[in-house]
Amino acid sequence: MARQEILDQYGLNFVTITVVDWIDVFIRKEYKEIIIESLQSCQKEKGLLIYCYVIMSNHLHLIVQAGGTIPLTDILRDLKKFTARSILNCIENNKKESRKEWMLNHFLEHGRRNSNNQKYQFWKRGSHPVLLFSPKVIRQKTGYIHANPVVQGWVERPEDYWFSSALYYQEKRGPLEVDLLDLGVTEGFFMPDYK
Repeated sequence: MARQEILDQYGLNFVTITVVDWIDVFIRKEYKEIIIESLQSCQKEKGLLIYCYVIMSNHLHLIVQAGGTIPLTDILRDLKKFTARSILNCIENNKKESRKEWMLNHFLEHGRRNSNNQKYQFWKRGSHPVLLFSPKVIRQKTGYIHANPVVQGWVERPEDYWFSSALYYQEKRGPLEVDLLDLGVTEGFFMPDYK
């Protein structure tokens, strides 16, 4: 399958970054915190504008935009490279990780199949970008991102899930500060019909 390219490097994009084999890595808080810290670094050091995000068990969704001179493709490449290295190191050194050997074997097997890797491959290639071109599509993607933990049955309301921007949209707090989108909603939280 051909990889999709980011059509507008400085436009507003919905992206999905997925762990190989859909391995549920992000069931541990410390791995999610690596993602948060890396996103914060990209905001500060690379000019990444983050409008919406959610960290699920094996992937993350983002609505982002390159706000400086670095193209979005390069920012996402660096984010994936750094987080892969950091998370793999954390897995290797985590004495409480009961799935360590199993996960590392999967990442090693994928690394062997991809000549771009020295050892492991943590993330799937690409980011499945969707250029957001209208308020309706932006609202749909934002609602989709924030509804993910509800759909999974983890929480009853989007803002109850800590590793998402939903709470920031409601109360301006959470683990990651985001740039707020004007969703055209005057009361309450925009929630799509996801059933």
